[in-house]
Amino acid sequence: MTSETVILANGSFPAHKTALAYLQSASHIICCDGAARSLIEFGLKPFAIVGDCDSLNPEILNKYKDRIFKDTEQETNDLTKAVRWCSERGYDDIVILGATGKREDHTIGNISLLAEYAQFINVKMITDTGIFYPVTKSGKFESSPRQQVSIFSINPETEITSSGLLYPLIKRKLKNWWEATLNEATGDYFELEFEKGQVIVFMEF
Repeated sequence: MTSETVILANGSFPAHKTALAYLQSASHIICCDGAARSLIEFGLKPFAIVGDCDSLNPEILNKYKDRIFKDTEQETNDLTKAVRWCSERGYDDIVILGATGKREDHTIGNISLLAEYAQFINVKMITDTGIFYPVTKSGKFESSPRQQVSIFSINPETEITSSGLLYPLIKRKLKNWWEATLNEATGDYFELEFEKGQVIVFMEF
């Protein structure tokens, strides 16, 4: 399992073997500000550290000053700053780790941002329980029978139709994020169809 670029956010440090495999095999690890300390303590070095740098201790600031990119803009969070930094340098196949846990408001915000990132990069977010995929068009997803699947719609007017799920959606408009959670794949794949909008799919490990 390899990934060209991993962004490590400053949430809970990855613990699941799948998340750790992505981290350990990445050729570039971009840390969101304070996540640098956790990565270094884990035994790996950041390729770059991006953020407002308000949570970096002096030792890290001095030792890694050649790869620190300070961005004090207040209209975006550190995860978005790191994603933009990667995109501007041509790193457009990204796995995000450490973006959940610690604070629920940060978790919800980071997950919702996937829909924005998917407009200009290929991205997925891996947690200790599964993977979030932002989806901008109809498509097919590899799965296994009884695998847990949740679907979230950013636009409540998007009509979604599914096949291959235990509880099918038929031109369903999801008005609230809970409505299509805890579904289940019935086979080796499932499909989602929608004409326009942004959808986020979570698949449990």
